Amino acid sequence: MATKNLKTRQEVEDFVRGCTFYGTGGGGLPKNGISSLMSEIEEGREIGWVDISEIENNQISVCPFLMGSIAPHDDVTTAEMKNFGLIDSLNREKERMSKAVIELSLYKNQQFDIVVPIELGGANTAAALAVASQLGLKAVDGDYTSRAIPEIVQITPNYNGKSALPIVSVDEWGNVCIIKDSVNPRVTERIGKLISVAGYGLAGQAGIVMQADEMKEIIIPGTLTECYEIGKLMRESKEKGLSVEEELIKATNGYILGKGEIVKKEDYDDKGYYWGTVTVNCNDFELKYWFKNENHVVWKNDKSFVSSPDIISAIDLETGEPIPNPLSYIGQKVAIIGIPCKKELRRQECYDVLTPRYFGFDIDYLPIEDVMSK
Repeated sequence: MATKNLKTRQEVEDFVRGCTFYGTGGGGLPKNGISSLMSEIEEGREIGWVDISEIENNQISVCPFLMGSIAPHDDVTTAEMKNFGLIDSLNREKERMSKAVIELSLYKNQQFDIVVPIELGGANTAAALAVASQLGLKAVDGDYTSRAIPEIVQITPNYNGKSALPIVSVDEWGNVCIIKDSVNPRVTERIGKLISVAGYGLAGQAGIVMQADEMKEIIIPGTLTECYEIGKLMRESKEKGLSVEEELIKATNGYILGKGEIVKKEDYDDKGYYWGTVTVNCNDFELKYWFKNENHVVWKNDKSFVSSPDIISAIDLETGEPIPNPLSYIGQKVAIIGIPCKKELRRQECYDVLTPRYFGFDIDYLPIEDVMSK
C-alpha cells in the first residue's frame, strides 16, 4: 500500500477495470468512472489516493457514494420522466456527489479532510476519487466493503455500530434532500433508495462522517491499490495472449466456476435496484447467477453453489473485460470467477445481511474455498 496518483488514461482504465471486477456486476458503469477521472486530469487536478498511515487521527472523513438502480430506462420510464420535466441532466455523477458533500458540510457546520469510498465499482469508486480531487480533499487507499453492495446496511460501519446519518442526497436534476434520522439502518437504506427512485436513477449521496481514528478501525485498507494492480494484470494478460481468467485466479486465489455462453437473461428494475438472473451454458453443466445490482447467488445444475459475500464476477472471454450486469447479453462468451471475500467480511454481522438467506433464498452460506474443496 502506498500513495498513488493516476496520471495517464491507461492508468485510469486499469484502475477502473479492477474496480469493475470487484464490483461483482454492480458499482456503476466503467465508462462513467473513466469519464469522471479523466475529466479531473484534463482540468489539471491530481487523482489518486494516500496510504492510511498518512492520515492524521484528528482529521475528519466523509463518504460520498451513488445510490440507486443502474438498469437501463425503457420507453415507458423515459416518457414518465419527460412528463415530470426531467429531460436534461444537470450534473454528472461526480458533480452530484460533490454537491452532496458540500451540502453535508454546510448542514453539519463541519469541514472534511478525507474521502473514503463506500465500495468498489466501476463508477462509484472512481466518482469518489473525483470528488476528493474537485474539493481538494485526500482520498484514502481503502473502502468500506471490498466489493460492491446493493444496500447501505452491507458496509463495515454498520457491522461496527457506526451510523451513516445524516445523509445528503442530490439527484441528477439538482433536487436536494437530507435524511436526518431513521429508526434503523434498513430504513435508512429504504428512504435513500426511494429518493433515488423519485429521481429515476443514481443519486449522489454523502454521509458516514467520522474522525479518522474511528475510520481507521473499520476501513478495509489497500483495496484501491489492489484494484489498480488487478486491472493492470488483466490488461497485460490480454496483451500477452494469456488467459485473463487463469491469470486472475492465480493472482487472487480464486476459482473458475465455469466458462460458456449466456443463453438466457431475465432482468428488471424495481424499487431502486436492478434485479435479474443470467443462465450460462458451460457445455457439461449449467450455471445460473442471480443479481440484485451485484451478483449474489450461483447455482450449478440448479443446485446452490457459491454466494456473496464472496466475489462472483463475469469476464468477457473475447475482450478480457469484467462485465457489469447491464452490459451482459445473450450470446456473450463468459467466464464466471469466484474469489474468497476479505477477512473483514467473514463475521456474523456481515452474514446477517449479505448471504442468501437475507436475499430470501433457503440457502446457507458456505465459504467458497469450502465449496470448491468438496
